Amino acid sequence: MSNTRAEAAYLRSLAAFRTPTLDLLHGRYAPFVVAVLSIVFTVDRPTVAVSDAHAEIAEIIDELRAAGYDEDDRSLPSGSAREICRYWVRVGWLVPQIDGDVEVYRLTAHAVGALEITGRTGGGRTRVSNSRVRTLLEAVERLAADAETDPELRLQRLVEERAALDREIARLSTSGESAPVDDEVLLEEAENILHLARELPADFARVAESIKAMQRDVVADLRRDVRPTGEVLREYLERGQHVMQATAEGRAFAGALRLIGDPERIDDLTDQLHTVLAQPFARLMDAQQRGELDAIGRRVELGVQEVLTAQRRASHVITGQVRTHDPVRDRQVDELLRDVMAGLQSWTQSSSPDAPVDPVRSLPAATVGHLRQSVSDIRPPGAPAPLTVPDADAELLDADTRAWGGPRYAELEAYVSQLGDEFDLATAFEGADDDTRRPVDLLGLLEIAHRNGMSESDTVSTVETLRPDGTTRRFAFGAVTVRGTKENDDD
Repeated sequence: MSNTRAEAAYLRSLAAFRTPTLDLLHGRYAPFVVAVLSIVFTVDRPTVAVSDAHAEIAEIIDELRAAGYDEDDRSLPSGSAREICRYWVRVGWLVPQIDGDVEVYRLTAHAVGALEITGRTGGGRTRVSNSRVRTLLEAVERLAADAETDPELRLQRLVEERAALDREIARLSTSGESAPVDDEVLLEEAENILHLARELPADFARVAESIKAMQRDVVADLRRDVRPTGEVLREYLERGQHVMQATAEGRAFAGALRLIGDPERIDDLTDQLHTVLAQPFARLMDAQQRGELDAIGRRVELGVQEVLTAQRRASHVITGQVRTHDPVRDRQVDELLRDVMAGLQSWTQSSSPDAPVDPVRSLPAATVGHLRQSVSDIRPPGAPAPLTVPDADAELLDADTRAWGGPRYAELEAYVSQLGDEFDLATAFEGADDDTRRPVDLLGLLEIAHRNGMSESDTVSTVETLRPDGTTRRFAFGAVTVRGTKENDDD
């Protein structure tokens, strides 16, 4: 049984040392890698343009070689800065990505974790302090309280907390002074905060990389999916919308985001850190510790931004892949790529490294029987047929159409000119001929009245209109008095 337990422990340790994090720290050039990555990538510079990174790393190598750290004692790797960065990408310490129109490098979670370990190990003492133990005890107490389901016990705990707060309020109200805290204790608490903050960048990077890995898995599964398109769309679009809930790291980050996602909370954190650095005990910390403490707010903000950017990019990629999903086409492309790789592999096995390669100078032409050489004439085949002379039925139809048309302005103008200097519009409409008492003629009469000059009163007039089919309809409107025009009026 002991052999099995020892073997299991050995396998766990072996798997841990195979991770890029411990591989970086255990490598021959580990001091060089850690030094370069810590110089090039900082809290305020999480991404670096590829060209800038190559130039800076080349300058660092030249400075170290000029200082005596040359290749003889195997302290520095051989090759150019470009080759070194490509190797770091291959082993999982750097990840290239496109930021706008520029290709940049970003540290992977493994590299961030390695820098965290070296920074914690070489960044000063790590001691069992009152602050660290209190943090542990408070975390355990909070876990036990959250896991408690008995309402009476939870109520008892809340009453005790309130009583302790009331005693502290009463003491401060009575004395008016708060007991000063020793500078050594404050320094311990600051070191504990730095210890906790150093783990944040690696945690954020792990969340972002878990989302990217999930994105790659979804796209790979989608390319292999042969189900109906509608079913595929529903499932994968939902996964794209809820990408943050697809991994354990993402779900944990979503819970933490409720605490740190508010910009006001980040601003409050920055203000509190500035207040702490202004206290006298801050002089006991070295410059590096003060810089790390001041950068905590920025670290949190950049970490949240990194994860949310990875989330948006994953949702965009998954949605785009789903919208263009074509199982038949994807399968054809995969088969074509496999054929190309198989042909390339067989060719490299049977040819020498300096064997010439005949380029493809032209693509094969499509086999087409016949192409159209002209288009049809866009002009019409002939002029339209001439209009015919209307017959008697057409004249009847025209008369019926006119009966249902707009107001008869000519008849109405002639009628109004016979009504004298002033008349009531409702009375005048009731006295008109039947063919000019349609609803539209009432509107025409109102238009003529407005043009000639009219006045309205608070009383209501009602008229009955007559439609061409013999039906009637009543209308009500404010009483209108019109100034008429006589036929014998001088211009």
